Amino acid sequence: MSWRRPLGCALATAMQGPRPVVLSGPSGAGKSTLLKKLLKDYENIFGFSVSHTTRQPRPGEVNGKDYHFVTREDMLKDVNAGEFIEHAEFSGNMYGTSKAAVQAVQAQNQICVLDVDMQGVKNIKKTDLNPIYISIQPPSLEVLEKRLRERQTETEESLQKRLKAARVDLELSKEPGLFNLVIINDNLEVAYLKLKEILAEEIKKAQGPKKS
Repeated sequence: MSWRRPLGCALATAMQGPRPVVLSGPSGAGKSTLLKKLLKDYENIFGFSVSHTTRQPRPGEVNGKDYHFVTREDMLKDVNAGEFIEHAEFSGNMYGTSKAAVQAVQAQNQICVLDVDMQGVKNIKKTDLNPIYISIQPPSLEVLEKRLRERQTETEESLQKRLKAARVDLELSKEPGLFNLVIINDNLEVAYLKLKEILAEEIKKAQGPKKS
């Protein structure tokens, strides 16, 4: 039987080191690309919290790396058992961040990265996690639609659902005080520099002496 620390203990641990980072933004805004650059440039500094989902894997996605792909029954069971910090449903699929996923990053004394939607942001706001909240946004909905179509991974129905959700998310993100920083990703390198700038202090903390 596996033993897991209570969430309060995990969050207290997070407070003692670098603050976690919450990244939010619609699909196609560039979160994944920016995350990959961070993890490549600071591979021992950032730890990517791997989310759970009930959707089917896309080509090239690896279970346990890109997502923890689980059944709806298993995820509902863990949600009801209080094993998730946040969870949401989108296009008929469940997504969520488990306590264990955050603890796995914290155990390495790394900055935990959480990639969540607006509902997840609001749920995390209710916890004691105290992360840095960053919104990654496209220059416009037209640009977002173009990026999503170029992926060729969406049906017309799912694409329209994503665009509808993006409109809502972008409107909700205007709430004062919700995010520490909003990055309009119209230039990847400029967006990346802004992202590194706000995280500079936490990166320095993580680059300090590691716990043995």
